Amino acid sequence: MDMICEFEVTVPAPAGEEKRNAYVYCPEGEGPFPVLYFFDGQNAFWDERAPYGQSWRLADFLQRNRVGMIVATAECDKRNRLSEYSPFPFRISDEVCSSGRGGQFMDWMTGPFKRLIDERFPTRPDRKNTFVMGSSMGGLMAIYALSAYGNVFSRAVSMSAAVWADGKESARLCRELPADAALYFDYGTAELKRYAKYQRPALELVERALKEWGGEYEFYMAPGGRHNEAAWRARLPRAFAFLGYPQAKEGV
Repeated sequence: MDMICEFEVTVPAPAGEEKRNAYVYCPEGEGPFPVLYFFDGQNAFWDERAPYGQSWRLADFLQRNRVGMIVATAECDKRNRLSEYSPFPFRISDEVCSSGRGGQFMDWMTGPFKRLIDERFPTRPDRKNTFVMGSSMGGLMAIYALSAYGNVFSRAVSMSAAVWADGKESARLCRELPADAALYFDYGTAELKRYAKYQRPALELVERALKEWGGEYEFYMAPGGRHNEAAWRARLPRAFAFLGYPQAKEGV
């Protein structure tokens, strides 16, 4: 029977180690299964647990489309999310700034957390079958994960990535992607229209960098797409087709 396991993990947060909930969706069957590592675990599965009332409903999506894949995730640092989910420091204002502790989090995700997942669940632990996905700051982290930890991940899904934090640094990450990696990158036209002053220059830098990189990628502008979980959930069929699951056409 498909299931979602919930347990506690210790994460090296920006302010020091802290206990958080982790969630792992495991499909029915003996496996082994590919693994998708996901940022912002509080938004992964249940609307009632999501801070804004909408989740990605990933388990429902995978079950409905009969995709045999494990999803492993942990909740974010709600107080210091910008620092935990950024690979570089940035400062937009006193309220919107980051100390750039993304490397610390990724060392944990690809080290202790991945070892735990591989020990407890029927995974395919090799790079070919290990993916990463996120949105907003998590989308930026997905690019970083594929770029700097390309020995672990082969494919990444980055939705509405916070490349506005530093367009040049985000573009650098794209140029440094492994030659055999694959990146799905999207943005919503509605969110771009609202924040065009900050986002459009960064998106142009990223798109140019991806072309210079020359690897496998999709750069998609979603008509009417907004910056929220419902919009990202609606783009799951397209993202999973890129990951190699074209049969996953039914949304949730």
